[in-house]
Amino acid sequence: MKRVDDFRLKLGNKEYVPIMVGGMGVDISTSELALETARLGGIGHISDAMVQDVSDRKFDTSFVKEKTKLYKFNINNMDKAVVQFDLERLAEATKLHVGATMEAKRGDGLVFVNCMEKLTMNAPKETLRTRLSAALDAGIDGITMSAGLHLGSFDLIKDHARFRDAKLGIIVSSVRALQIFIRKAAKLNRLPDYVIVEGPLAGGHLGFGADWAQYDLHTIMDEIHAWMRAENLSIPLIAAGGIFTGSDAVSFLEKGAGGVQVATRFTMTHECGLPDDVKQEYIRATEDDIIVNGVSPTGYPMRMLKSTPAIGSGIRPGCESYGYLLDATGNCAYINSYNREVLANPGSKNIVVMDKTCLCTHMRNFNCWTCGALTWRLKDTTHKRADGSYQILSAQHVFEDYQFSINNEIALPVREEAVTA
Repeated sequence: MKRVDDFRLKLGNKEYVPIMVGGMGVDISTSELALETARLGGIGHISDAMVQDVSDRKFDTSFVKEKTKLYKFNINNMDKAVVQFDLERLAEATKLHVGATMEAKRGDGLVFVNCMEKLTMNAPKETLRTRLSAALDAGIDGITMSAGLHLGSFDLIKDHARFRDAKLGIIVSSVRALQIFIRKAAKLNRLPDYVIVEGPLAGGHLGFGADWAQYDLHTIMDEIHAWMRAENLSIPLIAAGGIFTGSDAVSFLEKGAGGVQVATRFTMTHECGLPDDVKQEYIRATEDDIIVNGVSPTGYPMRMLKSTPAIGSGIRPGCESYGYLLDATGNCAYINSYNREVLANPGSKNIVVMDKTCLCTHMRNFNCWTCGALTWRLKDTTHKRADGSYQILSAQHVFEDYQFSINNEIALPVREEAVTA
């Protein structure tokens, strides 16, 4: 019976434990979680989602406060086209977050940053170029390009000194999406160093339509493997979405995957950035508590707990402070939905918006409880305390359980000693 530790992920001329921990934003995949993963020989992700807010929390900067003050005059205006990010400050925030993480790195693993194309920020090309370039400047080991096709992303950094040095990867959910990306990348003579193939059981935004349940990660992986063999491509494929045990991981590694990306089980670790009370909500969740809906302004289906406070919230759009989802014309689907409800309910103090949510504000406040499809199984990986809460785990415990377990077994942690008065 093979274990994950019997395999290695080869990137360039080095090998790693074939476990990636996904980049959950906003600072849910913290630097501490990514660094612990790297220390153990795997690959950890941080996220650059809402990086200015992350910087303010970690380094006592005032990026959000200054942006809010600058655009305070526009708060009551339905038109957000004027709200722009200062690119120099965006670069500074990225360098602070990435640079501090890289300075603290120990061990033989790597730290990557997850960079979402759908963070359009009212200047899609300019802000994306800034985020990518600043992460490279700050010494990040690699960049995973997610939430979009990223057809122009390589071109944005083709002249950067580290364009061919850093590891660059893409997340896809179909062979078609990969084919389109490879054609674009080939024009720069720069193929991705790895490809994360995310199936329909993943958490957060899904790369599928409303028919997501008709797809299967094994089938998608098989299709991409076959196409890559036909094209004589040897890019490592990383399977992601619904991989809950080490044996789940081995089932992909034995079929030729270079590694697996996991995240759900790390949401209940000490190193995860979720508040402790939210971690307990995740662990207590049942299978019926997990839904896929269309409340994200990005247009992607999104998996979350149905008790998430963001659903139905009618808070005023926080674009002057955040505005990460404003498109190139300053529009966001939530703004449209919010304005519709304000006009339909004149004078009402309690606006309810069911079809979309203010993703920026709610993610910033940890009120958008996105999750993987198997979150309901978390309670089986730990101990229940006498008070009804669940014991939180270390990232090392979860990582090593993936690395060394067999027979779909899950190693429970050492039970905490009862606290006596």
